[in-house]
Amino acid sequence: MKDRILVAMSGGVDSSVAAYLIKSQGLDAVGVTLKLFSNEDIELDRDKTCCSLSDAEDARSVATRLGMEHHVFNFSDGFKENVIDRFIDTYKSGGTPNPCIDCNRFIKWRQLLTRADLMECSHIATGHYARIRQSESGRMLLMRSADPTKDQTYVLWALTQEQLARTILPLGGMTKDEVREIAESQGFLNADKPDSQDICFVPDGDYAGFIERYTGEIPKPGDFIDADGNVLGRHRGIIRYTVGQRKGLGLAMGRPVFVTGIRPADNTVVIGDEPALFRRELTAHDINLIAAARIDSPMRVSAKIRYGKREAPATVEQTGEDSLRVVFDEPQRAITRGQSLVLYDGDVVIGGGIIDG
Repeated sequence: MKDRILVAMSGGVDSSVAAYLIKSQGLDAVGVTLKLFSNEDIELDRDKTCCSLSDAEDARSVATRLGMEHHVFNFSDGFKENVIDRFIDTYKSGGTPNPCIDCNRFIKWRQLLTRADLMECSHIATGHYARIRQSESGRMLLMRSADPTKDQTYVLWALTQEQLARTILPLGGMTKDEVREIAESQGFLNADKPDSQDICFVPDGDYAGFIERYTGEIPKPGDFIDADGNVLGRHRGIIRYTVGQRKGLGLAMGRPVFVTGIRPADNTVVIGDEPALFRRELTAHDINLIAAARIDSPMRVSAKIRYGKREAPATVEQTGEDSLRVVFDEPQRAITRGQSLVLYDGDVVIGGGIIDG
């Protein structure tokens, strides 16, 4: 009996080609599209996010062309609790979240594997650009994509051994150009569909505006202060700011200044010169280790602190069951609470965690 594979299909070109590659191996496959968010809840145009009707129809069109079953499942309730609420809480507490990681961690993989069990599928497949291998010891490894410009291991660091063992990533060894060529050769209508760039439930990038609409709360204004506590002006609510921000401060200081800290306890935003943004050390919690069960001694790694930022040489040590300490060789700019830390040894993901304040 052939393995049956559940393929997550967003309606984009990557997941469509992933489905094609699974089918081309002669495997039985079923396509699943997840409805994660109801646009009507925040009065957004339903065609502006990843959960639009047009996306579901694009996925269904490809599934039909490939001779696959296709289902749409609504996981919006769990998405609100585990992704949107965490997103809002992190901003309110002065951090900067990465909801795509929370979505993968708390919604997509859990729900897809649950559905896979119900539909008698042995594995799930997605269109992420990353690779999964099994080490000689039997441990599952997450590795960078062959296309460094599209590598998505940063958003997959929280996957467990059990989840990795049941996941297939058909695009891990391919470039984006190769993926689009396959889509065009197969006549997929979404072959030229642009990649999504923004957070799916905030397509306009206005995070503060989203939080206001969603919660019905107006952010409380407060003081901009310098490192010595001197008041420099008034801010419009801490959810509007992130460490490292320069634009939109509304301060006339006669020189470039930046957000260097956010203090929710007294509702202040700390302003300073750019050198104040640089630090060599960080701690992280809520960790997940992939390449090993534990880091027993200080380890040399490359550490990444933001999705669009290159990793930097560092030393990491595990300081508790759920905590890490990282010391970089050189100071890093704008280490931000709430963002993810991801550790690499070459192409292999060691693990990751959530950066503390």
